[in-house]
Amino acid sequence: MYRSRQHKIIAGVCGGIADRYGMSPTVVRVLFLLSCLLPGPQFVAYIIMWVLFPKAPASASPGYDYSYERR
Repeated sequence: MYRSRQHKIIAGVCGGIADRYGMSPTVVRVLFLLSCLLPGPQFVAYIIMWVLFPKAPASASPGYDYSYERR
């Protein structure tokens, strides 16, 4: 599990979750915001994931153009 380099607004956590499960980053963000209406530690969980999950390697980012490496 990685934080997204492409689909990030704050830390890339929602974008990383979306990349991992093949979802739209916007859908994951909306679901996270809706979950914040419920009682619970959503913001704490987000901060923990921000700290624990590394950024995605540049070569593993979705949409990375591998053709430059072949030259």
